[in-house]
Amino acid sequence: MRRELPGLPTPHPLLPTLPGLYQGDSFTERFVGALDEVLAPVVSTLDNMPSYLDVATTPDDLLPWLAYWIGMPVDAHLSAVRQREVLHAASRLHGWQGTRRGVELAVEAVFGYRTEVRETGGASWSLDPDAPRPGVPQEALVVQVFVPAGATVDERRLEALVTSLKPAHVVHRVEVLPEP
Repeated sequence: MRRELPGLPTPHPLLPTLPGLYQGDSFTERFVGALDEVLAPVVSTLDNMPSYLDVATTPDDLLPWLAYWIGMPVDAHLSAVRQREVLHAASRLHGWQGTRRGVELAVEAVFGYRTEVRETGGASWSLDPDAPRPGVPQEALVVQVFVPAGATVDERRLEALVTSLKPAHVVHRVEVLPEP
């Protein structure tokens, strides 16, 4: 995370803001100087907050923190460039969260492989209250990830990602298949 930078000057020193009576006092100058030294990293962080919240400009060590805020799980072992790509894709995914398309987009963004999701549920409307319900009684999701020959997927990470993306009440199965 962020560390204090030794000798970081404050852009807004406190001493000039005090009444003239205190500006010549040695104790007050030392005391206010110490406050400036303590507050300089806080002021610097607040001044740079927009760049910390932008995926393109945030420092590499803040990417996992930003991922936590966005709600997109990112593996800390990925390169910083790949983490930025995943977080950038996360902004497009928020409107699709919890849907079939959202799961497909998220898995493709994190792993980089074509993904298809099949679901057993359904939606329809009818003016007849006795109309049959769509889908099957037990909702299920089958997530198929198509991996090129010679490539591998960490199935535990894939399982954890799908679990975090799908609706909690829906059971799922993950299949890693060779790319046709």
